[in-house]
Amino acid sequence: MKLGIIAIQGDVREHGAKFQALGVELVIVRRPRDLEGVAGLVIPGGESTTIGMLMQEYGLVDAVRERAAAGGLPIWGTCAGLILMAAEVIGPSPARLGLVDMTADRNAWGRQVSSFEVPLQVPVLGDRPFPAVFIRAPRIRRIGLGVTALASVDGQVVMAEAGPYLVSAFHPELTEDKRMHEYFITKVKNCSAMLS
Repeated sequence: MKLGIIAIQGDVREHGAKFQALGVELVIVRRPRDLEGVAGLVIPGGESTTIGMLMQEYGLVDAVRERAAAGGLPIWGTCAGLILMAAEVIGPSPARLGLVDMTADRNAWGRQVSSFEVPLQVPVLGDRPFPAVFIRAPRIRRIGLGVTALASVDGQVVMAEAGPYLVSAFHPELTEDKRMHEYFITKVKNCSAMLS
């Protein structure tokens, strides 16, 4: 199985280390042709405006939308990736994919100095709390039909999924815990099994 990661800006290396430790071949995605043969895609945390503008410039926004519309491309967006996957964004809006019926509020958890880590209960990952790291994180203000909340902090959804799509407002790549990466791998395998 090959997973792609949008490698324009952000936490590419950190995600890559987790997936490689789990035995997954990672493909660096910078151009539409790089999407060929990938079974799933990760859009990492970073600067959403920069990632969105460069994805648009390189033709990746349309290419990812086309692959998503054709079915069979699970996509996981973390932090900035969540913003790019949202149907609606509060605040300056980068070019986005609009794949998940939700409203994202950019940097709503505060500036860099307001970063925090919280032991997060994520039932799909088991009983042990997940060490969720929030850095200039977005808030999910609204989720629509077909979107399932997977975890919340202070009543605010911070992790959700909709069909083949997974979003998290925090940075699981910055911890030693690999359970979220394992969860996405399982999601990709299940999607591939349904298509074959």
